Amino acid sequence: MKSKKPVFFVILIIAVLMVYTAIFGINFKIGKSHFLILGAPDMRYGIDIRGGVDAAFEAEGLDRKPTKAELEAAKTIIETRLDAENVLDRDVFIEKDSGYIIVRFPWKAGETDFNPQAAMAELGETAMLTFRDSTGKVILEGSHVSDSVPELDRSTGQYVVALDFDEAGTKTFAEATKSMIGQPISIYMDENLIQTATVKDVISDGKAIISNIGTFDEAKNLADKINSGSLPFSMITKNHSTISPTLGEGALEVMVMAGLIAFAIIGVLLISYYRLPGFVACIALMIQIAGQILALSIPQMTLTLTGIAGIILSIGMGVDANVIVAERINEEIKSGKTVRSAITSGFKGAFTSVFDGNITVLIVGVILMIFGSGTLLSFAYSLLTGIFFNFVAGVTASRLMIWSLSEFKLLRKPALFTCFSRRVTYNE
Repeated sequence: MKSKKPVFFVILIIAVLMVYTAIFGINFKIGKSHFLILGAPDMRYGIDIRGGVDAAFEAEGLDRKPTKAELEAAKTIIETRLDAENVLDRDVFIEKDSGYIIVRFPWKAGETDFNPQAAMAELGETAMLTFRDSTGKVILEGSHVSDSVPELDRSTGQYVVALDFDEAGTKTFAEATKSMIGQPISIYMDENLIQTATVKDVISDGKAIISNIGTFDEAKNLADKINSGSLPFSMITKNHSTISPTLGEGALEVMVMAGLIAFAIIGVLLISYYRLPGFVACIALMIQIAGQILALSIPQMTLTLTGIAGIILSIGMGVDANVIVAERINEEIKSGKTVRSAITSGFKGAFTSVFDGNITVLIVGVILMIFGSGTLLSFAYSLLTGIFFNFVAGVTASRLMIWSLSEFKLLRKPALFTCFSRRVTYNE
């Protein structure tokens, strides 16, 4: 049988590389290729941790106040763009009387001059809505949509979105749908896909229906997005201000220091009590924490205080998983089994408990991702990535490392796999 001794060192190297990348990131060029992986310093933190921008947007080029429908559509533009940037810690609301849209969002990662005007420049542009065929070719622009409203299809009992096109749009859409029966038409907000529908008939009367939409809120949201592509105005900043971190200056440094101290204490306790499995658990926790940081920093998901709570909770679950495994191995050795048999039986017996605990939290996380918004999404995302890396590190990587170390004769002693202060009868 091929020796598994090198497996531990391979995983250890991977763990070290992940920790280094999570802390410092990677930024280098090979020829014309540029490789960039953002680390923890380049994460996008929420308003509560780092502060941000408070801005009031108003319509430009109008000699009247925008209607409520136009303001709702403009609000959808901003929310869609913030979603595309994974900015989860934000507030967007309408002041109907003044005709303003108030937006609060955190600073970008790496931003040091804290220029609110620069931060809001992209949000202030009018969105570009397009209808595209399966090859990505634009067949119609959103400016040709004269109206988009949610409706209830009484024949099916389902909500739909009804579209009305202007004269030019009616002609263009009729020509396009002649050759697209049975094919999909995709609707994009800038470069973000917001809906796909299948052409069932030639649409020549300037009226189209998007069906198979779940709820009224979903239909209204889609209708608002489509309407936003034909806004008769762009948005400019009326006034703005800087928001200070709600947790106070230096809160992030204090949290990081507290986390390092807590990890060191947990590591000492795990190693001193569970010995070799405790040492392996520390490496597994390093992989889990580094993986979660990279899962947040690479896509620039906003990390808020609730997101940090999700990370802490998932780390606690990771510690729990490793403790369960270590205890089961200890019990198997105590019953008289050899070290290798105890490792196999221990992981097999512990898997059910670890799986049950994680799957229940997974269900909660998925529900929050579907129905939550803002900072709740930050919590749910941190929790789900934590569960994923818990299985990768706390179950799979731990099992491979412990089994690899047991290949070494010096490390196959039962005393190294049993809990401190427990006296048992060992079998080699």
